[in-house]
Amino acid sequence: MDILAEANRLKARGVPVVSMAVGQPSDPAPQRVREAAAKALSDGRIGYTDALGMMSLREAIAAHYADHYGLEVPPARIAVTTGSSAAFNLAFLAMFDPGDRVAIAAPGYPAYRNIMAALGLEVVEIELDGCPYLHAQHLREAHAAAPVRVLFASPANPTGAVVPAEDLKELIDTAGDLGLAVISDEIYHRLAYSAPDVSALSFGADVTVINSFSKYYCMTGWRIGWMVLPERLVRPVERIAQSLYISAPELSQIAAIQSFGATAELEEVKARYAWNRELLQQRLPELGFAFAAPMDGAFYAFCDVTRLTNDSMAFAKRMLAEAHVAAPPGRDFDPLAGHRYMRFSYAGSHADMVTAMDRIESWLSRR
Repeated sequence: MDILAEANRLKARGVPVVSMAVGQPSDPAPQRVREAAAKALSDGRIGYTDALGMMSLREAIAAHYADHYGLEVPPARIAVTTGSSAAFNLAFLAMFDPGDRVAIAAPGYPAYRNIMAALGLEVVEIELDGCPYLHAQHLREAHAAAPVRVLFASPANPTGAVVPAEDLKELIDTAGDLGLAVISDEIYHRLAYSAPDVSALSFGADVTVINSFSKYYCMTGWRIGWMVLPERLVRPVERIAQSLYISAPELSQIAAIQSFGATAELEEVKARYAWNRELLQQRLPELGFAFAAPMDGAFYAFCDVTRLTNDSMAFAKRMLAEAHVAAPPGRDFDPLAGHRYMRFSYAGSHADMVTAMDRIESWLSRR
């Protein structure tokens, strides 16, 4: 956030900063989504809904699981949330008690750690040590030390790594054998480039899955997401949601229904991400940035920068000040080893990605 704040200050002064900092699509929500929202706004349909969300949206999400994954998910097990952020709050509150140990991968999304810390949970960060993603053996080792629960993401932020189907099955099976509660963060589904999406729900109905309309569907500011819950957790989540949020915004729920019919438009956006990905796969290693994991999904490259620096925060600040390219250091994603890494988001325009690579190359040649 320090890097982002400084980038915004430079932009306000007229400096042409190229941002590779934020995991946010540069495209707006699809046309039909915006049209549905405009009509709902004109009709005055802005109010409370059921805490678990409008049934029409829950049914649309259930149909998506049938169409995209071949899975039968009852709408009754789906909870619509105020973005995935609210979904994580609800899951942690419904599934865990203060003092519980929850295992996450390092590097990983920093909000996991921060939300759990705020709720009095003990975060067990599993250093992947060169592995691209969390394996079943990581769980066994962490659980052997003391009982844990587990939260993982595929595709992952910040690495873009995807857990292959066979390893995902082993992960879920191992958690089941050990009696571990599991949360699967699938917010970057539909943004995988080398294999079809596989939901953790394919390997067990007792998994809690969290997803969102923010990434693939380009609806970040609409604050709309969902959970698929084991039946036993539906009522606890509903009761907590009633007290914390009342409901997700009705306007966003109405609009989100239309996103499932906007695949052609959204696939064009994804094609640009793939184009950007090809560029970064070539250019970043040429500039001295080694990939920490395969860029198989999402829109991130997580790079080892030790050929260039041993302080990625200082490096990021200099790159912003001198090359006018913003990218975050790895410290937030991995408190132990993050000084060695940086994350580059390629969710922007292709022209911006080309400009960013050229600027970094020119800047490094002058250092």
